[in-house]
Amino acid sequence: MSWSMREQEVFNEITTWRNELGSFRGHDLSMTFSRWVDGSFKSLPAAIKEEVFTKLDATLFHLHSIIQGTHLHKDAVERLVSTAKAFEENVSVLHDFTQLRIDQLHYMAIQQSGRHKFYSFIQGGVAGTGGIVAFGTDLLAMTILNIRAIQFVATAYGRDVQTPYEMTLSLKLFHAATLPIRYQAEAWDELIQSLETQDLGYFFNGNDELTNERWLEGPVKQLFKSTAISLFRKKKLSNLPLLSMSIGAFSNYQLTRRVTDFAEKFYQYRFLCDKNRI
Repeated sequence: MSWSMREQEVFNEITTWRNELGSFRGHDLSMTFSRWVDGSFKSLPAAIKEEVFTKLDATLFHLHSIIQGTHLHKDAVERLVSTAKAFEENVSVLHDFTQLRIDQLHYMAIQQSGRHKFYSFIQGGVAGTGGIVAFGTDLLAMTILNIRAIQFVATAYGRDVQTPYEMTLSLKLFHAATLPIRYQAEAWDELIQSLETQDLGYFFNGNDELTNERWLEGPVKQLFKSTAISLFRKKKLSNLPLLSMSIGAFSNYQLTRRVTDFAEKFYQYRFLCDKNRI
């Protein structure tokens, strides 16, 4: 089935975005920081590193399973199906979303991503107040929010993240979207390659590794953000630490924006490739 003019336009936008990712090299400070992180982990024994990454991978899988098992997730899926039915009355299940136009799918996706960007903004602002619970759980909360955001973007494009293949793919996508930008082009290509080599089975056939030394640079940066918050939280205006709240809010917002943009481009690309095969 051939693409419409609008679908070709979306494909061209994704291609341009991918080329820009590939040309990104980062600045000197980020490269120095990256070398420091790499050096710190390379000095650890291989057995310890393997155990750390295995436990991190298992934690991400468990978080994904917990999120998709909640009533909030099920309610969100039902709302998306209802919205899709308003566009096309023959829609009754997620698989039927293939009947919709790409702009209709984009509309449903930006509703989900916009909601999660707002949640991240609020979470960062609360963490910036210096409250012990919010401050201490900010990294976990952001991990959950961004995994959840990807799940809902995937669902908006008709993907059932409760199947083993879609679950693993969405977590691989989370890994790619939270990498430092200079590594994302390579991660994108690996994701696209996994789509092309998948035999449409029930399970994910490729490498299901989710964390590595490169990925840890992101969580370490989150810890540095927490340090900045702790330094400025005593500087108050109208009895509120506005500077530390702003640091937390905008940092979290930008992270979720980057994650949801990456995720939607991936599912748009997948939608277009599937339509092209048909």
